[in-house]
Amino acid sequence: MVALLGLAIIFTSCNPENSPKAREVIYPASNLLNDDYEPGEGWILKWSDEFTEKEVGSHWTRQVYPDGNWNKEWQKYTASDENTYIDNGCLVLAAHHTSAVHDTFNYTSSRIHTAQSHSWKYGKFVARIQLPYGNGTWPAFWMMGDNIDENGGDTPWPFCGEIDILEMYGSKNDSVLEANIHFWNDSLEKPYKHDQMGAKSTKLETGIFADAFHVFEIEWNEEWVIWRLNSEEYARFDITKDYLTEFRSEKFFILLNLAIGGAHAGVPDESTVFPQYMYVDWVRVYQREKSD
Repeated sequence: MVALLGLAIIFTSCNPENSPKAREVIYPASNLLNDDYEPGEGWILKWSDEFTEKEVGSHWTRQVYPDGNWNKEWQKYTASDENTYIDNGCLVLAAHHTSAVHDTFNYTSSRIHTAQSHSWKYGKFVARIQLPYGNGTWPAFWMMGDNIDENGGDTPWPFCGEIDILEMYGSKNDSVLEANIHFWNDSLEKPYKHDQMGAKSTKLETGIFADAFHVFEIEWNEEWVIWRLNSEEYARFDITKDYLTEFRSEKFFILLNLAIGGAHAGVPDESTVFPQYMYVDWVRVYQREKSD
Protein backbone atom coordinates (compact mmCIF):
# COMPACT_ATOMS: atom_id res chain seq x y z
CA MET A 1 0.00 0.00 0.00
CA VAL A 2 1.38 3.39 -0.98
CA ALA A 3 1.58 5.81 1.95
CA LEU A 4 -0.88 8.67 1.83
CA LEU A 5 0.75 11.95 2.79
CA GLY A 6 -1.69 14.71 3.67
CA LEU A 7 -4.47 13.12 1.65
CA ALA A 8 -7.11 15.72 0.90
CA ILE A 9 -10.50 14.32 0.01
CA ILE A 10 -12.21 16.78 -2.34
CA PHE A 11 -14.71 15.07 -4.63
CA THR A 12 -16.57 16.55 -7.58
CA SER A 13 -17.56 13.55 -9.68
CA CYS A 14 -19.34 10.27 -9.05
CA ASN A 15 -17.88 6.77 -9.36
CA PRO A 16 -17.34 3.89 -6.90
CA GLU A 17 -14.39 5.61 -5.17
CA ASN A 18 -15.32 9.21 -5.91
CA SER A 19 -18.59 10.76 -4.73
CA PRO A 20 -19.71 14.38 -4.28
CA LYS A 21 -19.48 15.85 -0.79
CA ALA A 22 -19.55 19.51 0.19
CA ARG A 23 -16.59 19.16 2.54
CA GLU A 24 -12.82 18.87 2.51
CA VAL A 25 -11.30 16.30 4.86
CA ILE A 26 -7.55 15.73 5.10
CA TYR A 27 -6.05 12.45 6.35
CA PRO A 28 -4.09 12.53 8.54
CA ALA A 29 -5.50 15.70 10.08
CA SER A 30 -3.27 18.71 10.69
CA ASN A 31 -3.32 18.17 14.48
CA LEU A 32 -1.63 14.74 14.20
CA LEU A 33 1.55 15.95 15.90
CA ASN A 34 -0.25 18.14 18.47
CA ASP A 35 -0.65 15.37 21.02
CA ASP A 36 -0.72 16.48 24.66
CA TYR A 37 -2.63 13.56 26.21
CA GLU A 38 -1.76 12.70 29.82
CA PRO A 39 -3.43 9.79 31.66
CA GLY A 40 -3.32 11.52 35.04
CA GLU A 41 -1.45 10.86 38.26
CA GLY A 42 -0.95 7.26 39.34
CA TRP A 43 -1.46 5.59 35.96
CA ILE A 44 1.30 3.34 34.60
CA LEU A 45 1.59 2.54 30.88
CA LYS A 46 1.25 -1.25 30.58
CA TRP A 47 0.93 -1.71 26.81
CA SER A 48 0.73 0.43 23.71
CA ASP A 49 0.98 0.40 19.95
CA GLU A 50 2.29 3.69 18.57
CA PHE A 51 2.29 2.35 14.97
CA THR A 52 5.87 3.42 14.32
CA GLU A 53 6.72 0.29 12.31
CA LYS A 54 6.12 -0.13 8.58
CA GLU A 55 3.68 -3.01 9.08
CA VAL A 56 0.74 -3.70 11.38
CA GLY A 57 2.12 -5.52 14.43
CA SER A 58 1.61 -9.25 14.99
CA HIS A 59 -0.34 -8.63 18.20
CA TRP A 60 -3.29 -7.51 16.02
CA THR A 61 -5.42 -10.15 14.26
CA ARG A 62 -7.21 -9.15 11.04
CA GLN A 63 -10.63 -10.78 11.03
CA VAL A 64 -12.02 -12.11 7.75
CA TYR A 65 -15.80 -12.24 7.51
CA PRO A 66 -18.41 -11.99 4.74
CA ASP A 67 -20.87 -9.13 4.54
CA GLY A 68 -23.97 -9.47 6.72
CA ASN A 69 -22.12 -11.45 9.38
CA TRP A 70 -23.04 -8.91 12.08
CA ASN A 71 -25.94 -6.45 12.25
CA LYS A 72 -26.70 -6.89 8.53
CA GLU A 73 -23.61 -4.81 7.73
CA TRP A 74 -22.69 -4.32 4.09
CA GLN A 75 -18.91 -4.68 4.19
CA LYS A 76 -16.68 -7.71 3.88
CA TYR A 77 -13.88 -7.74 6.43
CA THR A 78 -10.62 -8.72 4.74
CA ALA A 79 -6.96 -9.39 5.59
CA SER A 80 -5.87 -7.21 2.68
CA ASP A 81 -3.25 -4.46 3.01
CA GLU A 82 -5.70 -2.26 1.10
CA ASN A 83 -7.97 -2.31 4.16
CA THR A 84 -5.44 -2.34 7.03
CA TYR A 85 -2.04 -0.65 6.82
CA ILE A 86 0.33 1.91 8.35
CA ASP A 87 0.56 5.49 7.05
CA ASN A 88 2.32 8.49 8.58
CA GLY A 89 2.78 6.67 11.88
CA CYS A 90 -0.92 5.79 12.07
CA LEU A 91 -2.86 2.58 11.78
CA VAL A 92 -5.34 2.99 8.91
CA LEU A 93 -8.61 1.09 8.59
CA ALA A 94 -9.90 1.80 5.08
CA ALA A 95 -13.33 1.02 3.65
CA HIS A 96 -13.62 0.72 -0.13
CA HIS A 97 -16.63 0.74 -2.42
CA THR A 98 -15.94 -1.89 -5.08
CA SER A 99 -18.87 -1.31 -7.44
CA ALA A 100 -20.93 1.49 -8.95
CA VAL A 101 -23.91 0.15 -7.00
CA HIS A 102 -24.61 1.09 -3.37
CA ASP A 103 -25.71 -2.28 -2.04
CA THR A 104 -24.46 -5.18 0.04
CA PHE A 105 -21.55 -7.26 -1.37
CA ASN A 106 -19.93 -4.07 -2.73
CA TYR A 107 -17.71 -2.91 0.15
CA THR A 108 -14.53 -4.09 1.86
CA SER A 109 -13.19 -2.91 5.20
CA SER A 110 -11.18 -3.84 8.30
CA ARG A 111 -11.83 -5.31 11.75
CA ILE A 112 -8.83 -6.12 13.97
CA HIS A 113 -8.41 -7.24 17.58
CA THR A 114 -5.91 -8.31 20.26
CA ALA A 115 -7.74 -11.47 21.40
CA GLN A 116 -5.50 -14.37 22.45
CA SER A 117 -2.59 -11.94 22.35
CA HIS A 118 -3.27 -9.09 24.78
CA SER A 119 -6.12 -8.72 27.25
CA TRP A 120 -6.56 -6.92 30.55
CA LYS A 121 -8.77 -6.57 33.60
CA TYR A 122 -9.30 -2.97 34.72
CA GLY A 123 -7.39 0.12 33.65
CA LYS A 124 -7.56 3.02 31.22
CA PHE A 125 -8.03 2.04 27.59
CA VAL A 126 -7.30 4.95 25.30
CA ALA A 127 -6.92 5.65 21.58
CA ARG A 128 -6.28 8.82 19.58
CA ILE A 129 -8.29 8.58 16.38
CA GLN A 130 -9.44 10.59 13.37
CA LEU A 131 -12.78 9.15 12.31
CA PRO A 132 -14.51 8.69 8.95
CA TYR A 133 -17.72 10.50 8.04
CA GLY A 134 -20.87 10.30 5.93
CA ASN A 135 -23.99 8.21 5.55
CA GLY A 136 -23.50 4.53 6.33
CA THR A 137 -20.18 4.83 8.17
CA TRP A 138 -19.93 3.11 11.56
CA PRO A 139 -16.47 3.19 13.18
CA ALA A 140 -15.88 1.59 16.58
CA PHE A 141 -13.22 1.21 19.29
CA TRP A 142 -14.44 -1.39 21.77
CA MET A 143 -13.73 -4.40 24.00
CA MET A 144 -15.10 -7.90 24.62
CA GLY A 145 -14.45 -10.58 27.21
CA ASP A 146 -11.45 -12.73 26.31
CA ASN A 147 -13.55 -15.85 26.90
CA ILE A 148 -15.85 -15.22 23.91
CA ASP A 149 -16.33 -18.31 21.72
CA GLU A 150 -15.77 -16.27 18.55
CA ASN A 151 -12.03 -16.28 19.27
CA GLY A 152 -11.50 -19.68 20.84
CA GLY A 153 -13.19 -19.22 24.21
CA ASP A 154 -16.20 -21.07 25.61
CA THR A 155 -18.65 -18.19 26.21
CA PRO A 156 -21.11 -16.76 23.68
CA TRP A 157 -22.04 -13.10 23.35
CA PRO A 158 -23.42 -11.29 25.33
CA PHE A 159 -22.47 -13.48 28.34
CA CYS A 160 -18.83 -12.46 27.73
CA GLY A 161 -19.65 -8.75 28.09
CA GLU A 162 -18.98 -5.89 25.69
CA ILE A 163 -17.77 -2.32 26.33
CA ASP A 164 -18.21 0.17 23.49
CA ILE A 165 -15.64 2.89 24.06
CA LEU A 166 -16.48 4.68 20.83
CA GLU A 167 -19.20 4.33 18.24
CA MET A 168 -20.21 6.95 15.67
CA TYR A 169 -23.06 6.64 13.21
CA GLY A 170 -22.48 8.82 10.16
CA SER A 171 -26.11 8.56 9.11
CA LYS A 172 -27.13 10.10 12.44
CA ASN A 173 -24.53 12.79 13.06
CA ASP A 174 -20.81 12.95 12.27
CA SER A 175 -20.21 15.11 15.36
CA VAL A 176 -21.90 12.81 17.93
CA LEU A 177 -20.03 10.12 19.87
CA GLU A 178 -21.87 7.22 21.53
CA ALA A 179 -20.87 4.91 24.40
CA ASN A 180 -22.56 1.70 25.50
CA ILE A 181 -22.11 -1.56 27.39
CA HIS A 182 -23.80 -4.93 26.72
CA PHE A 183 -24.39 -7.95 28.96
CA TRP A 184 -26.73 -10.81 29.91
CA ASN A 185 -29.24 -9.89 32.61
CA ASP A 186 -30.90 -12.85 34.37
CA SER A 187 -33.11 -10.51 36.37
CA LEU A 188 -35.10 -9.53 33.27
CA GLU A 189 -38.48 -11.22 32.87
CA LYS A 190 -38.44 -11.32 29.05
CA PRO A 191 -37.18 -14.57 27.44
CA TYR A 192 -34.22 -12.91 25.72
CA LYS A 193 -32.16 -11.34 28.44
CA HIS A 194 -29.59 -9.34 26.50
CA ASP A 195 -29.38 -5.97 28.27
CA GLN A 196 -27.39 -2.78 27.87
CA MET A 197 -26.65 0.55 29.48
CA GLY A 198 -28.29 2.29 26.53
CA ALA A 199 -26.35 4.65 24.31
CA LYS A 200 -24.92 7.72 26.04
CA SER A 201 -23.75 10.47 23.72
CA THR A 202 -21.73 13.64 23.58
CA LYS A 203 -21.42 16.17 20.74
CA LEU A 204 -18.53 18.25 19.52
CA GLU A 205 -19.05 21.99 19.95
CA THR A 206 -17.83 22.61 16.39
CA GLY A 207 -16.96 20.48 13.39
CA ILE A 208 -17.13 16.72 12.98
CA PHE A 209 -14.91 13.88 14.20
CA ALA A 210 -13.31 13.56 10.76
CA ASP A 211 -11.81 17.05 11.02
CA ALA A 212 -9.17 16.19 13.63
CA PHE A 213 -7.73 13.55 15.94
CA HIS A 214 -9.56 13.13 19.26
CA VAL A 215 -8.82 11.00 22.32
CA PHE A 216 -11.40 8.36 23.26
CA GLU A 217 -11.08 6.47 26.53
CA ILE A 218 -12.66 4.47 29.30
CA GLU A 219 -11.58 4.04 32.89
CA TRP A 220 -12.65 0.62 34.16
CA ASN A 221 -12.37 -0.48 37.78
CA GLU A 222 -14.24 -2.89 40.09
CA GLU A 223 -17.15 -0.46 40.48
CA TRP A 224 -17.44 1.70 37.36
CA VAL A 225 -16.85 2.04 33.66
CA ILE A 226 -16.31 5.75 32.92
CA TRP A 227 -16.21 7.22 29.40
CA ARG A 228 -14.24 10.33 28.44
CA LEU A 229 -13.75 12.35 25.26
CA ASN A 230 -10.54 14.40 25.21
CA SER A 231 -10.24 13.71 28.98
CA GLU A 232 -13.75 15.04 29.75
CA GLU A 233 -16.18 12.56 31.34
CA TYR A 234 -19.56 12.20 29.64
CA ALA A 235 -20.89 8.81 30.84
CA ARG A 236 -20.45 6.21 33.58
CA PHE A 237 -22.01 2.83 34.43
CA ASP A 238 -22.16 0.95 37.75
CA ILE A 239 -20.93 -2.65 37.32
CA THR A 240 -21.43 -3.83 40.92
CA LYS A 241 -24.79 -5.55 40.33
CA ASP A 242 -24.86 -9.35 40.69
CA TYR A 243 -25.62 -10.01 37.00
CA LEU A 244 -22.54 -8.02 35.87
CA THR A 245 -19.90 -10.42 37.18
CA GLU A 246 -18.14 -10.68 33.81
CA PHE A 247 -16.98 -7.07 34.20
CA ARG A 248 -15.38 -7.92 37.55
CA SER A 249 -13.92 -11.34 36.76
CA GLU A 250 -12.81 -11.48 33.12
CA LYS A 251 -10.03 -9.93 31.09
CA PHE A 252 -11.11 -8.03 27.99
CA PHE A 253 -9.39 -7.53 24.63
CA ILE A 254 -9.45 -4.53 22.25
CA LEU A 255 -11.15 -4.27 18.85
CA LEU A 256 -11.08 -1.59 16.14
CA ASN A 257 -13.31 -1.72 13.08
CA LEU A 258 -14.94 0.35 10.37
CA ALA A 259 -18.36 -1.01 9.41
CA ILE A 260 -20.43 0.16 6.46
CA GLY A 261 -24.22 0.05 6.54
CA GLY A 262 -26.23 -2.37 8.60
CA ALA A 263 -29.22 -2.54 10.88
CA HIS A 264 -28.10 0.35 13.10
CA ALA A 265 -25.86 2.55 10.96
CA GLY A 266 -28.01 3.47 7.99
CA VAL A 267 -26.64 2.93 4.50
CA PRO A 268 -24.17 4.72 2.25
CA ASP A 269 -25.45 6.60 -0.78
CA GLU A 270 -24.27 8.99 -3.50
CA SER A 271 -23.28 11.55 -0.86
CA THR A 272 -20.89 9.14 0.90
CA VAL A 273 -17.24 9.57 -0.04
CA PHE A 274 -15.15 6.46 -0.67
CA PRO A 275 -12.63 5.31 0.37
CA GLN A 276 -13.45 6.07 4.00
CA TYR A 277 -10.63 6.16 6.55
CA MET A 278 -10.19 5.60 10.27
CA TYR A 279 -6.72 6.86 11.27
CA VAL A 280 -5.44 5.62 14.66
CA ASP A 281 -2.45 7.55 16.02
CA TRP A 282 -1.97 5.20 18.98
CA VAL A 283 -3.70 2.75 21.32
CA ARG A 284 -2.61 2.59 25.00
CA VAL A 285 -3.48 0.66 28.15
CA TYR A 286 -2.74 2.17 31.56
CA GLN A 287 -3.23 0.50 34.93
CA ARG A 288 -2.81 1.31 38.58
CA GLU A 289 0.15 -0.45 40.14
CA LYS A 290 -2.10 -2.89 42.03
CA SER A 291 -4.37 -3.77 39.06
CA ASP A 292 -4.46 -7.31 37.68
